[in-house]
Amino acid sequence: MMDSQTDIGILAGTEIFRSLSGEILDEVRRAASRRRLARKEVLYHQGDAVRNFYVVVVGRLRATQTTEEGNQIALRYLGPGELVGYAALAGIPDYPGTVVAVEDTHLFAWSAGAMRELMGRHPQIALNAVAVLGTRYRETQARLREISTETVERRIAHALLRLARQAGRRTAQGTEICFPLSRQDIAELAGTTLHTVSRTLSGWEKDGIVLSAHRHVVVCLPEMLAAIREAAS
Repeated sequence: MMDSQTDIGILAGTEIFRSLSGEILDEVRRAASRRRLARKEVLYHQGDAVRNFYVVVVGRLRATQTTEEGNQIALRYLGPGELVGYAALAGIPDYPGTVVAVEDTHLFAWSAGAMRELMGRHPQIALNAVAVLGTRYRETQARLREISTETVERRIAHALLRLARQAGRRTAQGTEICFPLSRQDIAELAGTTLHTVSRTLSGWEKDGIVLSAHRHVVVCLPEMLAAIREAAS
């Protein structure tokens, strides 16, 4: 069990609780409950009524959305310090996607009502929430632009570099994405097919750009992957 100072340190590093005094952070901490998810356990389903807002303490989550045609799209992977359940900040009644634990995960949780009360009492939290939603909107626009205008190879390169930046650790071979990642996962992130991802990664493996086997991905030559990402369509 983490102590209160450790909890406050985690909260102080999150986007929505930055620039708050220790006294306010302690109030935020006391308003939170804790939630633990086992690997593959669902936090909430797409279409569920919005009840809570979360901060990841330890572990990693995967956010997906299912289209009307039944296709699943991977939206984002969420790790320590990241926010989950933005709908609670925006007043949206239903969660727009499904969130599942990729590995054992611990979270702080606040009810939607508790978050509204905290934002009402402390304007800095409300200002931070607006900034957070603005950042997510820009990220969504960038993803839509990638899918609409870029080649498949560029989209796959974008996805791998984004994950390496968010969840990478240096190894002798390169930057390892430090959670299990299948080729189907990459296909959903890049908006393409498993066949296309398999063919593309096989080619990049021959060139020494990446290593990919058994849900394990290492970016060996990030500068070459960045060159592919920036290449003209």
